[in-house]
Amino acid sequence: MNQEIIYLDNNATTPIDPRVLEEMMPFLTHNFANAASTHRFGVSAHEAVKKARQQVADLIGADTHEITFTSGATEAINIAIKGIAEAYSQKGKHIVTVSTEHSAVLDTCRYLETKGFEVTYLPVQNDGLLDFNVVKQAIRSDTILVSVMHVNNETGVIQPIQEISEFAHGKGALFMSDCTQSVGKIPVNVDELGIDLLCFSAHKIYGPKGVGALFIRQRKNRIKIPALLHGGGHERGMRSGTLNVPGIVGLGKACKFAHLEMAENEAKIREMRDYLEAELLKIEGTWINGNRDQRLYNVTNIGFEGVDSEALIMGLSNPEADSPMITVSNGSACTAASIEPSHVLLAMGLSEFEAFNCIRLSNCDKLINLNHVILAIKKNIVYLRSLNTTFL
Repeated sequence: MNQEIIYLDNNATTPIDPRVLEEMMPFLTHNFANAASTHRFGVSAHEAVKKARQQVADLIGADTHEITFTSGATEAINIAIKGIAEAYSQKGKHIVTVSTEHSAVLDTCRYLETKGFEVTYLPVQNDGLLDFNVVKQAIRSDTILVSVMHVNNETGVIQPIQEISEFAHGKGALFMSDCTQSVGKIPVNVDELGIDLLCFSAHKIYGPKGVGALFIRQRKNRIKIPALLHGGGHERGMRSGTLNVPGIVGLGKACKFAHLEMAENEAKIREMRDYLEAELLKIEGTWINGNRDQRLYNVTNIGFEGVDSEALIMGLSNPEADSPMITVSNGSACTAASIEPSHVLLAMGLSEFEAFNCIRLSNCDKLINLNHVILAIKKNIVYLRSLNTTFL
């Protein structure tokens, strides 16, 4: 494809950093050994996995024996929530989470409801933030787990998880956080934030798809949960199966670069996001979803009155021949096949009609021509609104 692509869907996935791919290539070609093999060839693969485990641990302030490699955040979330439910059910069968969580958390909790567990789904305020008083009222003596996403994937809203985890621990509950959108973008330290279980994926931080990590606390408050996958005892018995060595190496390298370059990336991306947002807000009938202060620096969830988001997305990604293709989304890529409005925006008080008017722009550190984006969005909005007599 020779057409220029302006990619603004980085919360769905990021491109692989060429430096990460370079690190992975030997393990996709000549250094292909199984990391569980005891011969010298296998030991070299094992050492590469060991190095990557250290790089992941360093990024989040964990110890290496607390890191379990998975196929991504969704698998990590399933292992964590189902594992806690099984291991701690004698203490209680109550779980607290948030109505704006990723579907991996919500669907897992709904599954556990069919198995006799009670789940409280906390509401959020109109800006997407939790009311701490509501959180405190929801956590009970039989609550075994509180799961709160650190940064929302659709709006970028940052929840006060340190405050919540402290209260949850005071009530004897464990605290889990889906940090898929925060790890590698803002500082995340499991001890400072009081996190017992943490999940994230490589492909959100310029790493490969199909690999992620689960942090399970073993220091101070050791957590022991049963394995979800059996058959060989890999990953200290937590997750059996031949390790994805190239993917793990890529995850480790992506974590290393994120650790080194986080502050520089934030400054660059925030400047682009703020300029793009300010120009788009000049369009009549436009609004931003989510708290403007407690929000990740790369995300804009924006609504355009009278503009169907699907039509706008299609218009931007199917432009005239001499125009760049612009990729944006209207929410989580994991629910993109659904024709339902965003559950996150509905939970924040938007009507279904308003939710269908919203798109998400998520920047990365690559410099792009923002004026091309602004002009293309304006052009498409003018056209779509001309078709919409209710706006006119």
